[in-house]
Amino acid sequence: MVLAAPRTLDLESLCELVNLRLAQLVPEGSPHGPSAAARHSLLAPGKRLRAVIALIASRSVGGRIEDALDTACAVEMIHTASLIIDDLPSMDDADLRRGMPTAHTKYGQDIAILAGIGLVNGAYEVLARASAPACDRRMEITQVLTRAVGWNGLVHGQALDLRADGSVDAIHEGKTGALFVAAAEGGCLCAPDYTEDDRRSMRAYGRALGFAYQAYDDVLDQACDEEMTGKTTGRDAGKRTAVIGAEASLGSGMMLAQRHLRTAMDAAGRSSPLAALAEYIGSYFSETLAA
Repeated sequence: MVLAAPRTLDLESLCELVNLRLAQLVPEGSPHGPSAAARHSLLAPGKRLRAVIALIASRSVGGRIEDALDTACAVEMIHTASLIIDDLPSMDDADLRRGMPTAHTKYGQDIAILAGIGLVNGAYEVLARASAPACDRRMEITQVLTRAVGWNGLVHGQALDLRADGSVDAIHEGKTGALFVAAAEGGCLCAPDYTEDDRRSMRAYGRALGFAYQAYDDVLDQACDEEMTGKTTGRDAGKRTAVIGAEASLGSGMMLAQRHLRTAMDAAGRSSPLAALAEYIGSYFSETLAA
């Protein structure tokens, strides 16, 4: 199900802009090679939510969309790499993602792993070669992204998830929140006149929105089928990441998600486009569950 976003967000145009740029950033290569597998996953129909967060965050603090585009695409490339890895048989063993076969299902595990590595490396190359923002800002954005991926980010969160170790919040912050923070903070850094208060607000927004998104996604994983979600479902049952396992019911899982969503909206400012985006995300999940 796709909901119409508020006109002030113009999500369709932003997603199209991201899609066009992503198609330029990864070569087609051999039809059976890593770049083809990367494009298969990267260009599959998706919400481009993290990329859109980066674009709107930049615009919210006085930046230009075009100056944040490559940062947004770098975030999306890293997100897609994390999905490829998360879907592997040694991880969640999923065969469907975004309504299409997962990379390892279509190309084999070896090529899928190489595609994931290529996307992460390619993201850093995109930042290094971007025409905007200035070089020192791009270096800072790269540090933000490497922190989101690294020992206390996606890598850490995935390890905690696999071992069923650590608190639910720690797993969510690593697996989901870290990249949401990087998207919002990275977008902010693309604006020439951001303030440190802006940057702190973007981090708080990204963290809370990441928690909300993961909570909603956990509910969908247990409540909806593959046709509705476009991906393999039921993989989180029994995991500590599963909100409904921790909170005992779908209703309490939704309440948790909505609480985080309100925190995100407060961090961004209730009149901010980022708050409108958070509200849209909540409506999307609520309508999907009601369908």
